[in-house]
Amino acid sequence: MDFRLLKHVVILAETLHFGRASELCHISPSTLSRSIQQVESELGTRLFERDNRHVTLTPQGLAFQHYARETLEQWETQKRTLTATTAQLRGEISIYCSVTASYSFLYELLSDVRIRHPGIELKLHTGDPADAMSRVLEGTDDMAITPRPRIPPSALAFKSLTRSPLLFIAPTEIHDWLPRQPQSSTAEQWQHVPMILSEAGLSREYANTWFKAMGITPRIYAQVAGHEAIVSMVGLGFGVGVVPKIVLDNSPLAERVQVLNVKPELPHYDVGLCVLNRRLKNPMIDAFWATVSPR
Repeated sequence: MDFRLLKHVVILAETLHFGRASELCHISPSTLSRSIQQVESELGTRLFERDNRHVTLTPQGLAFQHYARETLEQWETQKRTLTATTAQLRGEISIYCSVTASYSFLYELLSDVRIRHPGIELKLHTGDPADAMSRVLEGTDDMAITPRPRIPPSALAFKSLTRSPLLFIAPTEIHDWLPRQPQSSTAEQWQHVPMILSEAGLSREYANTWFKAMGITPRIYAQVAGHEAIVSMVGLGFGVGVVPKIVLDNSPLAERVQVLNVKPELPHYDVGLCVLNRRLKNPMIDAFWATVSPR
């Protein structure tokens, strides 16, 4: 099958939107539609259900998406392997990270890679760090800067970049609901405190564990995707939040919040770069990986 058609299927499966997918493929929506129809005709089954407003994957489409992605990865790996010893490494690597990580780590990382491997093009995607590992595991991105979980998935390799404490932050203004003695936390002090927490991810897991250990049922005011938004909401006086110190240090709103000296302290946040172990067989990804020094 034409690798170009496989790429069209993969991109449409990721975006579930003909307009966005056609832009990423640099073709018209009608051409993309013909490509999908050609693949479906060859397979004898529908890969997508679509109407005027929605596109969804069929069960057959989901299975074929995994096949197409793996086939394209193997093809790229084979090309890199055959040319690695005779030519400069060339190709594209996609990296996913939070907005904070993009200006905390990427400049140094990417500067080193650009010097050593100028033929490697880097594509950056930013978003909620809670999604980072799943995007790598699913093959949406080649690598991600992510908090290291307590037990990392065995399929992933991980290099530590920094450690950052997790902090309770509060507005600088005085509010009746602020805990008066956070260094000696009690359920009574926290029962009326509006909490602004991450929707998911390691910081939410650590916060939940802390509240449970203290016998506190938190009053959840908001659940937010991304730590940067938590700093904003806390600065506006909506409640108390939990964020990594590295996010607070890089926030333009840092002066609008205060750090609560809460005891016991939350665990540290180990931030690093992750990649699928099998993707390290790709010479280009392996070269990038080797450029990064664990810290």
